Order: sequence, then C-alpha cells, then structure tokens
Amino acid sequence: MKMHEDNLLKLNLGCGNRAIPGFINIDIESFDNTDVALDIRKVDEKFSNKCKLIYSSHVLEHFKKNEIKDLLYSWNKCLVPGGILRLAVPDFDAVVQYYKLTKDIDSIQSFLNGGQKSSLDYHFITFNFEYLKRILNEAGFHSVKIYNYQDTEHAYIDDYSQCYLPHMDKTNGMLMSLNIEAIKC
Repeated sequence: MKMHEDNLLKLNLGCGNRAIPGFINIDIESFDNTDVALDIRKVDEKFSNKCKLIYSSHVLEHFKKNEIKDLLYSWNKCLVPGGILRLAVPDFDAVVQYYKLTKDIDSIQSFLNGGQKSSLDYHFITFNFEYLKRILNEAGFHSVKIYNYQDTEHAYIDDYSQCYLPHMDKTNGMLMSLNIEAIKC
C-alpha cells in the first residue's frame, strides 16, 4: 500500500487500465496496473478514515440507482473530514445539448448506455449537476462544485474526464464529462 508523507492516501476507484502514480489504483478486475483488486462498494472496509482524496472517473453510472447512495456513503467513510471526493460522470445536459445541435445519435450512445464491451460496461443512471449535487449532499458531502480537469494533479492522464465531442477535439469540441468535486462534512 502506498502511504504518503502525511500518512493519508489517495484512491483511484474503478481505475480500469488507467493508473495514476501516487494513488492506490483500485478496480474489481485485476489489470496490470491495478494495485488492489477490490469491489469499490467495499473500500470502506479497508480504507476507512485513511484518505484525503478519492477520484473516480466514469464509474458511478455503472451502478444502479438504488446502489448510488450506499456507494457514496462507503466512499465518504474512507475520507477524513475535509477530504475531497472528485468524480467524473457523463454529463446528461451536455449530451442532450450536443444531440440537439447535431442530431448525431451514434456519438452519444456510449455516454447514455455505456460501451457495452463487457458485462460491467453498461450504464444504469444518468446525472446532471443538480441531481448529483443533491445525492452528494445526502451522502454527507458539501461544497459541491465543478472542477476543471486541467487544474488537477492527474490532468496528464487522458481519462474520460476529458472526453469531448467531436472525439478528441479539445479546442472546438464540447466536453461530455461532468467533473464534480465535493468535500466530506
């Protein structure tokens, strides 16, 4: 386990094949870069009150609506008071706006339904800022705000927090990711 100078940890939950140096990279599947193979619904059993930052990019939407609050409560238990939860999820408002502008239904399918490349790659819920903020507040988080991925210590990791349509057009495209940060009460 990677301990930091202040003995508080940073977790990258649902990391897939995108590890972030300096974080404990956790996924239910064991990838080459996975530090801990663990169901992220149970991270509080191992990391309770040990973390200063939890990051999870395009993972929350893979859980059913009735699992989301319990999942966020579990992640809340991992954080010390004042700890940061940083989430990225498909932004339903941006997806709708992009569709209204382009009528390109093919490009938005994976944001709504997942990539469907495996049994774990399906989406069960959609989020916009107001909805996710309400759920985070109910799970014991406050100061919910949008963050700019470019201002994070992991901005150089090209993950889904940086997904644009048209694909990879970070200059003229539209960001399809809702990137939210919240503080544990």
